Amino acid sequence: MKRVVTVQDISCLGKCSLTVALPIISAMGVETCVIPTAVLSTHTVFKGFTFHDLTGEIAPVMEHWKKENFRFDAIYTGYLGSFEQLELMKKLIADFGGRETLAIVDPCMADNGKLYPGFTQEFAFAMAKLCGKADIVVPNMTEASFMLGVPYRAGGTYDEAYLKKILRDIAAMGAKKVVLKGVEFPEDQPSFKNVAGKIGIVAYDAEKDTFSSYFHDKVNQNFHGTGDIFASVFTGAYLRGLTLEESYSLAADFVVEAIKETISHENHNWYGVDFEAVFPYLVKRLEK
Repeated sequence: MKRVVTVQDISCLGKCSLTVALPIISAMGVETCVIPTAVLSTHTVFKGFTFHDLTGEIAPVMEHWKKENFRFDAIYTGYLGSFEQLELMKKLIADFGGRETLAIVDPCMADNGKLYPGFTQEFAFAMAKLCGKADIVVPNMTEASFMLGVPYRAGGTYDEAYLKKILRDIAAMGAKKVVLKGVEFPEDQPSFKNVAGKIGIVAYDAEKDTFSSYFHDKVNQNFHGTGDIFASVFTGAYLRGLTLEESYSLAADFVVEAIKETISHENHNWYGVDFEAVFPYLVKRLEK
């Protein structure tokens, strides 16, 4: 059985970070080990949440694992809340990474043109350095812009040439593959003429110098934690042997199915999608 270690915070209530990654990747048949970076009573959309930093526990966990000679097929990092945690993740990749260990970084720090509260442009540049240590990075358009230090451009305001430059510039930091989420094109793009009004992924494989993409209908409702769901499904699928394109397509489709399931109920949760209800869909897709 493949084994992944994922490093991110855990909210005692709320559907994001570890409460998403652990059940999803486990359900995909991959052993999922965790390093919690913090414990919160709820995720940050709620008011008055409690927060306990666990940065001081990360290095001792890593040292114990080194003594036990544990090995992982992948290292997957999600939300990281400090410069110190970024440095610790570089050490985790250095100590446990290698030719047979995949490093996947989801630079969870921004969306919709804005950094999350508490983050700065300096932090975005530091995150870019961590992404340079990864085999695969999965930023959204906002995160990509901040890491490169370029103005954010909303969906539908850029062309194919601009997007390819963004992807190549991120790969130039060191990542072998870049999976860019939340891409929207205007109607006059010849290479993407059939995707007007849709949203999706454009990816770049730096080793092959090739681009690929996948678009789907846009669901005009936002929920907390969908980026974490995407990254978790992608990680599980890639470790199961699916191709890059198959992995990000499955991840995107699962997020859409989870959102549709959630909004089909009149009194649905406002704080996260009901991904648990669409596990049968995920399993069937994997069986194919």
